Amino acid sequence: MESLLHKIEDAKKYIQSIDSGKFDAAIILGTGLGSIVNNIENKKVIKYQDVPGFPVSTVAGHKGELIIGELEGKKVIAFNGRFHYYEGYAMDQVVFGIRVMKALSIENILVSNAAGGMNPEFEPGDLMIITDHINFMGTNPLIGRNFEELGPRFPDMSSAYNKDLIKLAFGCGTKLNIKIQKGVYAAVSGPTYETPAELRMLRILGGDAVGMSTVPEVIAANHMGMKVLGISCITDMAIADNLEPLDHSKVVETANKAMAKFVNLVKEIVRNL
Repeated sequence: MESLLHKIEDAKKYIQSIDSGKFDAAIILGTGLGSIVNNIENKKVIKYQDVPGFPVSTVAGHKGELIIGELEGKKVIAFNGRFHYYEGYAMDQVVFGIRVMKALSIENILVSNAAGGMNPEFEPGDLMIITDHINFMGTNPLIGRNFEELGPRFPDMSSAYNKDLIKLAFGCGTKLNIKIQKGVYAAVSGPTYETPAELRMLRILGGDAVGMSTVPEVIAANHMGMKVLGISCITDMAIADNLEPLDHSKVVETANKAMAKFVNLVKEIVRNL
């Protein structure tokens, strides 16, 4: 079986055959948050299925393409759609793109997602800077053989979300007069939305928002020494005692409504990297 390192190298070389420039940041775009790519200039688009080793996004709101170009004067590569554990992919596949970004010498990565708000002080449409996370997915992308070329067997996670980037994000929010929440993101496997009892448990354990992504990517990025900033768009209120029925279309709709301030915030953050 071809080793993981060879697969990463093959994907890296393919992307470099399209664009061999140096990147300032990678951006992972969550459900309903893809329209920021309209602000990327001099775009080059690569379909996931064309990149060796890449899975393919199967979820509505995830286009499944890499966008390379300039955003606010910085060279970026954006994932317009991500890979989820609940789609049936192995964790190695879920985080494969992150590992390729590190192979491209990218040090800064911004991960975004649509999430349910468990903190009663939140409102649908709020943006939350992730300060920490709880991994309730029942697995970890680093289980199995460790490749020392990627990172240590037992990586530190005491500052999984880079404190300097968090400070930068709040400063950008203040400058733009955008209300920003902060909190702990709890990751579950999905694809079912949570029961009231599960939400009650996650809230007691310290979660402020809940979703089905991001944490594997953040673990893999930290394993390789990348600097991570996480932003959740609160698309619905996941309050156990007042839980309303939810479907994916509502999540996408709310994320779309919050798009303008999300785009403005990300642009300002990238400008100041």
